[in-house]
Amino acid sequence: MPLEAVTAAILAEMAASDAPQFHELPAAESRAIYTAAQTIPPTIELHAVHDSTVPGPAGDIAIRIYRPHSGPAPVHVHFHGGGWVLGNLVTHDADCREICAASGCIVVAVDYRLAPEDPFPAGAEDCYAVACWAAANGTELGAQQGPISIGGDSAGGNLAAVVALMARERNGPEFALQLLIYPITEPSMSTESFQQNAEGYLLTKTMMSWFWDHYCPDIEQRQNPLISPLLAEDLSGLPPAVVITAEFDPLRDEGEAYARRLAESGVEVEMRRYDGLIHAFFSLAGIIEAAREAVDQVGSALRRAHNMPDSRTGSK
Repeated sequence: MPLEAVTAAILAEMAASDAPQFHELPAAESRAIYTAAQTIPPTIELHAVHDSTVPGPAGDIAIRIYRPHSGPAPVHVHFHGGGWVLGNLVTHDADCREICAASGCIVVAVDYRLAPEDPFPAGAEDCYAVACWAAANGTELGAQQGPISIGGDSAGGNLAAVVALMARERNGPEFALQLLIYPITEPSMSTESFQQNAEGYLLTKTMMSWFWDHYCPDIEQRQNPLISPLLAEDLSGLPPAVVITAEFDPLRDEGEAYARRLAESGVEVEMRRYDGLIHAFFSLAGIIEAAREAVDQVGSALRRAHNMPDSRTGSK
Protein backbone atom coordinates (compact mmCIF):
# COMPACT_ATOMS: atom_id res chain seq x y z
CA MET A 1 0.00 0.00 0.00
CA PRO A 2 1.32 3.52 -0.71
CA LEU A 3 2.10 5.92 2.09
CA GLU A 4 -0.96 7.51 3.63
CA ALA A 5 -1.37 11.01 2.15
CA VAL A 6 -0.87 13.11 5.30
CA THR A 7 2.09 10.94 6.29
CA ALA A 8 3.68 11.41 2.85
CA ALA A 9 3.29 15.18 3.17
CA ILE A 10 4.90 15.20 6.61
CA LEU A 11 7.85 13.15 5.38
CA ALA A 12 8.30 15.40 2.34
CA GLU A 13 8.40 18.47 4.57
CA MET A 14 10.96 16.80 6.83
CA ALA A 15 13.11 15.81 3.86
CA ALA A 16 13.13 19.40 2.63
CA SER A 17 14.31 20.68 6.01
CA ASP A 18 18.00 21.03 6.77
CA ALA A 19 17.49 20.43 10.49
CA PRO A 20 19.93 17.93 12.02
CA GLN A 21 18.63 14.51 12.98
CA PHE A 22 18.66 13.34 16.58
CA HIS A 23 21.62 11.01 16.11
CA GLU A 24 23.71 13.89 14.79
CA LEU A 25 23.51 15.78 18.09
CA PRO A 26 24.43 15.13 21.72
CA ALA A 27 21.69 13.25 23.55
CA ALA A 28 20.79 16.16 25.83
CA GLU A 29 20.39 18.53 22.87
CA SER A 30 18.31 16.02 20.92
CA ARG A 31 16.16 15.52 24.00
CA ALA A 32 15.42 19.22 24.27
CA ILE A 33 14.53 19.49 20.57
CA TYR A 34 12.28 16.43 20.76
CA THR A 35 10.48 17.79 23.83
CA ALA A 36 9.91 21.18 22.20
CA ALA A 37 8.55 19.54 19.04
CA GLN A 38 6.14 17.32 20.96
CA THR A 39 4.84 19.98 23.34
CA ILE A 40 1.32 20.91 22.22
CA PRO A 41 -1.67 22.28 24.14
CA PRO A 42 -4.02 19.53 25.36
CA THR A 43 -6.99 18.95 23.06
CA ILE A 44 -8.68 16.27 25.18
CA GLU A 45 -10.19 17.38 28.46
CA LEU A 46 -10.33 14.76 31.21
CA HIS A 47 -11.78 14.74 34.69
CA ALA A 48 -8.35 15.36 36.24
CA VAL A 49 -4.65 15.26 35.40
CA HIS A 50 -2.01 15.68 38.05
CA ASP A 51 1.67 14.94 38.65
CA SER A 52 3.11 12.97 41.53
CA THR A 53 6.08 10.78 42.45
CA VAL A 54 6.52 7.20 43.60
CA PRO A 55 9.52 5.53 45.22
CA GLY A 56 11.99 3.96 42.80
CA PRO A 57 15.22 1.98 42.97
CA ALA A 58 17.35 5.13 42.64
CA GLY A 59 15.04 7.77 44.11
CA ASP A 60 11.59 9.13 43.40
CA ILE A 61 10.12 8.57 39.94
CA ALA A 62 7.88 11.27 38.46
CA ILE A 63 4.50 10.11 37.22
CA ARG A 64 1.43 11.78 35.70
CA ILE A 65 -2.02 10.43 36.52
CA TYR A 66 -4.94 10.84 34.10
CA ARG A 67 -8.48 10.28 35.39
CA PRO A 68 -11.37 9.80 32.96
CA HIS A 69 -14.06 10.47 35.58
CA SER A 70 -14.53 10.76 39.33
CA GLY A 71 -15.44 7.12 40.01
CA PRO A 72 -13.34 3.97 40.30
CA ALA A 73 -11.69 2.77 37.10
CA PRO A 74 -9.10 0.21 35.99
CA VAL A 75 -5.46 1.31 35.95
CA HIS A 76 -3.21 1.31 32.89
CA VAL A 77 0.50 2.11 33.36
CA HIS A 78 2.06 3.60 30.22
CA PHE A 79 5.74 3.89 29.25
CA HIS A 80 6.68 6.51 26.65
CA GLY A 81 8.79 5.93 23.56
CA GLY A 82 11.89 7.78 22.42
CA GLY A 83 14.54 5.11 22.02
CA TRP A 84 15.23 4.98 25.78
CA VAL A 85 17.00 8.34 25.22
CA LEU A 86 14.25 10.87 24.45
CA GLY A 87 10.83 11.60 25.89
CA ASN A 88 9.16 12.49 29.18
CA LEU A 89 5.75 13.17 30.68
CA VAL A 90 5.23 16.14 28.35
CA THR A 91 6.11 14.50 25.03
CA HIS A 92 3.52 11.76 25.39
CA ASP A 93 0.83 13.72 27.21
CA ALA A 94 -1.45 13.68 24.15
CA ASP A 95 -1.08 9.90 23.74
CA CYS A 96 -1.95 9.27 27.37
CA ARG A 97 -4.99 11.55 27.15
CA GLU A 98 -6.15 9.65 24.06
CA ILE A 99 -5.75 6.29 25.81
CA CYS A 100 -7.50 7.52 28.95
CA ALA A 101 -10.48 8.91 27.02
CA ALA A 102 -10.78 5.89 24.70
CA SER A 103 -10.48 3.24 27.40
CA GLY A 104 -12.03 4.77 30.50
CA CYS A 105 -8.91 3.71 32.42
CA ILE A 106 -6.89 5.71 34.89
CA VAL A 107 -3.59 6.12 33.04
CA VAL A 108 -0.31 6.40 34.94
CA ALA A 109 2.52 7.78 32.77
CA VAL A 110 6.07 7.06 33.89
CA ASP A 111 9.06 9.43 33.65
CA TYR A 112 11.69 6.68 33.82
CA ARG A 113 15.43 7.34 33.77
CA LEU A 114 16.96 7.81 30.31
CA ALA A 115 20.17 6.76 28.61
CA PRO A 116 23.00 7.50 28.15
CA GLU A 117 23.09 9.03 31.63
CA ASP A 118 21.26 5.97 32.97
CA PRO A 119 21.60 2.99 30.61
CA PHE A 120 20.05 -0.46 31.04
CA PRO A 121 18.69 -1.58 33.45
CA ALA A 122 17.71 1.82 34.92
CA GLY A 123 14.66 2.50 32.76
CA ALA A 124 13.36 -1.05 33.00
CA GLU A 125 13.71 -1.13 36.78
CA ASP A 126 11.92 2.24 37.10
CA CYS A 127 9.04 1.00 34.97
CA TYR A 128 8.76 -2.21 36.96
CA ALA A 129 8.79 -0.22 40.22
CA VAL A 130 5.91 1.99 39.09
CA ALA A 131 3.93 -1.01 37.87
CA CYS A 132 4.38 -2.65 41.28
CA TRP A 133 3.36 0.56 43.01
CA ALA A 134 0.24 0.97 40.87
CA ALA A 135 -0.79 -2.63 41.47
CA ALA A 136 -0.37 -2.25 45.23
CA ASN A 137 -1.94 1.19 45.65
CA GLY A 138 -5.31 0.89 44.01
CA THR A 139 -7.04 2.69 46.85
CA GLU A 140 -4.81 5.74 46.50
CA LEU A 141 -5.39 5.73 42.75
CA GLY A 142 -9.15 5.30 43.02
CA ALA A 143 -8.93 2.05 41.10
CA GLN A 144 -11.56 -0.61 40.73
CA GLN A 145 -10.59 -4.11 41.80
CA GLY A 146 -8.62 -6.24 39.37
CA PRO A 147 -5.17 -6.39 37.80
CA ILE A 148 -3.63 -3.38 36.12
CA SER A 149 -2.50 -3.27 32.49
CA ILE A 150 0.79 -2.01 31.08
CA GLY A 151 1.81 -0.64 27.71
CA GLY A 152 3.96 1.67 25.67
CA ASP A 153 5.14 2.72 22.22
CA SER A 154 8.49 1.90 20.61
CA ALA A 155 11.05 1.82 23.44
CA GLY A 156 8.05 2.05 25.77
CA GLY A 157 6.63 -1.05 24.10
CA ASN A 158 9.95 -2.75 24.72
CA LEU A 159 9.77 -1.74 28.38
CA ALA A 160 6.21 -3.02 28.70
CA ALA A 161 7.23 -6.41 27.28
CA VAL A 162 10.24 -6.45 29.61
CA VAL A 163 8.15 -5.53 32.67
CA ALA A 164 5.80 -8.41 31.83
CA LEU A 165 8.81 -10.76 31.81
CA MET A 166 10.09 -9.28 35.07
CA ALA A 167 6.73 -9.78 36.73
CA ARG A 168 6.62 -13.41 35.66
CA GLU A 169 10.11 -14.06 37.03
CA ARG A 170 9.61 -11.99 40.22
CA ASN A 171 6.19 -13.39 41.12
CA GLY A 172 4.08 -10.38 40.28
CA PRO A 173 2.27 -8.21 39.86
CA GLU A 174 -0.43 -9.65 37.63
CA PHE A 175 -1.33 -7.77 34.45
CA ALA A 176 -4.59 -7.82 32.54
CA LEU A 177 -2.91 -6.85 29.27
CA GLN A 178 0.41 -5.81 27.73
CA LEU A 179 -0.15 -3.16 25.06
CA LEU A 180 2.81 -3.10 22.65
CA ILE A 181 2.70 -0.31 20.08
CA TYR A 182 5.44 -0.85 17.43
CA PRO A 183 7.76 -2.30 20.11
CA ILE A 184 11.52 -2.80 19.94
CA THR A 185 12.07 -6.50 20.62
CA GLU A 186 15.55 -7.46 19.37
CA PRO A 187 18.85 -5.73 18.50
CA SER A 188 20.00 -7.13 15.15
CA MET A 189 18.39 -4.54 12.83
CA SER A 190 18.64 -7.22 10.14
CA THR A 191 14.98 -7.87 9.38
CA GLU A 192 13.34 -7.30 6.02
CA SER A 193 11.52 -4.26 7.39
CA PHE A 194 14.85 -2.73 8.42
CA GLN A 195 16.17 -3.31 4.91
CA GLN A 196 13.04 -1.87 3.27
CA ASN A 197 12.59 1.11 5.60
CA ALA A 198 16.15 1.96 6.64
CA GLU A 199 15.86 5.58 5.47
CA GLY A 200 13.14 8.07 4.72
CA TYR A 201 10.40 6.97 7.11
CA LEU A 202 11.15 9.01 10.27
CA LEU A 203 12.85 6.30 12.30
CA THR A 204 16.01 5.27 10.46
CA LYS A 205 18.44 2.40 10.90
CA THR A 206 21.19 4.87 11.81
CA MET A 207 19.02 6.50 14.45
CA MET A 208 18.02 3.13 15.89
CA SER A 209 21.69 2.16 16.14
CA TRP A 210 22.32 5.42 18.02
CA PHE A 211 19.54 4.56 20.46
CA TRP A 212 20.93 1.06 21.03
CA ASP A 213 24.45 2.39 21.60
CA HIS A 214 23.17 4.75 24.29
CA TYR A 215 20.87 2.30 26.05
CA CYS A 216 23.13 -0.75 25.95
CA PRO A 217 26.68 -0.08 24.72
CA ASP A 218 27.72 -3.67 25.42
CA ILE A 219 26.65 -5.54 22.27
CA GLU A 220 26.80 -8.94 23.97
CA GLN A 221 24.52 -7.74 26.77
CA ARG A 222 21.82 -6.98 24.20
CA GLN A 223 21.11 -10.71 24.10
CA ASN A 224 19.58 -10.40 27.58
CA PRO A 225 15.79 -10.97 27.29
CA LEU A 226 15.25 -8.02 29.63
CA ILE A 227 16.69 -5.88 26.85
CA SER A 228 15.55 -7.94 23.86
CA PRO A 229 12.38 -9.85 24.82
CA LEU A 230 12.17 -11.65 21.46
CA LEU A 231 15.34 -13.53 22.49
CA ALA A 232 13.73 -15.03 25.61
CA GLU A 233 13.72 -18.83 25.51
CA ASP A 234 10.29 -19.07 27.14
CA LEU A 235 7.39 -16.64 26.63
CA SER A 236 4.73 -18.79 28.24
CA GLY A 237 2.68 -17.53 31.15
CA LEU A 238 2.78 -13.91 30.06
CA PRO A 239 -0.31 -11.64 30.05
CA PRO A 240 -2.50 -11.27 26.95
CA ALA A 241 -1.02 -8.89 24.41
CA VAL A 242 -2.07 -6.38 21.80
CA VAL A 243 0.69 -5.74 19.26
CA ILE A 244 0.39 -2.85 16.81
CA THR A 245 2.83 -2.35 13.92
CA ALA A 246 3.14 -0.06 10.89
CA GLU A 247 3.93 -1.02 7.30
CA PHE A 248 6.77 1.49 6.75
CA ASP A 249 8.38 1.08 10.18
CA PRO A 250 11.83 -0.54 10.51
CA LEU A 251 10.54 -2.17 13.72
CA ARG A 252 7.59 -3.83 11.95
CA ASP A 253 9.00 -7.33 11.57
CA GLU A 254 10.45 -7.68 15.06
CA GLY A 255 7.15 -6.57 16.60
CA GLU A 256 5.22 -9.08 14.51
CA ALA A 257 7.77 -11.79 15.29
CA TYR A 258 7.21 -11.15 18.98
CA ALA A 259 3.45 -11.42 18.51
CA ARG A 260 3.92 -14.78 16.78
CA ARG A 261 6.25 -16.04 19.49
CA LEU A 262 3.74 -15.07 22.17
CA ALA A 263 0.93 -16.86 20.33
CA GLU A 264 3.07 -19.97 19.85
CA SER A 265 3.71 -19.92 23.61
CA GLY A 266 0.00 -20.01 24.37
CA VAL A 267 -0.44 -16.29 25.08
CA GLU A 268 -3.61 -14.64 23.78
CA VAL A 269 -2.51 -12.11 21.15
CA GLU A 270 -4.27 -9.51 19.03
CA MET A 271 -1.95 -8.23 16.29
CA ARG A 272 -2.66 -5.61 13.65
CA ARG A 273 -0.43 -3.98 11.06
CA TYR A 274 -1.49 -0.50 9.94
CA ASP A 275 -0.72 -0.26 6.24
CA GLY A 276 0.51 2.98 4.71
CA LEU A 277 1.78 4.32 8.04
CA ILE A 278 5.16 4.90 9.69
CA HIS A 279 6.71 4.66 13.13
CA ALA A 280 5.12 7.01 15.71
CA PHE A 281 1.83 7.25 13.78
CA PHE A 282 -0.18 6.61 16.97
CA SER A 283 0.56 10.18 18.06
CA LEU A 284 -1.15 11.59 14.94
CA ALA A 285 -4.71 10.53 15.75
CA GLY A 286 -5.83 14.13 15.43
CA ILE A 287 -4.95 14.31 11.72
CA ILE A 288 -4.73 10.73 10.39
CA GLU A 289 -7.86 8.57 10.22
CA ALA A 290 -6.00 5.27 10.56
CA ALA A 291 -4.22 6.58 13.65
CA ARG A 292 -7.64 7.32 15.13
CA GLU A 293 -8.55 3.69 14.36
CA ALA A 294 -5.51 2.59 16.37
CA VAL A 295 -6.59 4.69 19.35
CA ASP A 296 -10.05 3.13 19.13
CA GLN A 297 -8.48 -0.35 18.91
CA VAL A 298 -6.44 0.34 22.05
CA GLY A 299 -9.46 1.68 23.91
CA SER A 300 -11.57 -1.35 23.04
CA ALA A 301 -8.77 -3.77 23.91
CA LEU A 302 -8.25 -2.19 27.31
CA ARG A 303 -11.97 -2.24 28.03
CA ARG A 304 -12.16 -5.93 27.18
CA ALA A 305 -9.08 -6.73 29.22
CA HIS A 306 -10.52 -4.95 32.24
CA ASN A 307 -14.01 -6.40 31.70
CA MET A 308 -15.58 -3.00 31.04
CA PRO A 309 -18.51 -2.31 28.71
CA ASP A 310 -17.52 -0.82 25.37
CA SER A 311 -18.67 2.80 25.40
CA ARG A 312 -19.93 2.54 21.82
CA THR A 313 -21.75 -0.79 21.92
CA GLY A 314 -22.43 -1.46 25.59
CA SER A 315 -20.95 -4.97 25.16
CA LYS A 316 -17.91 -6.39 26.93
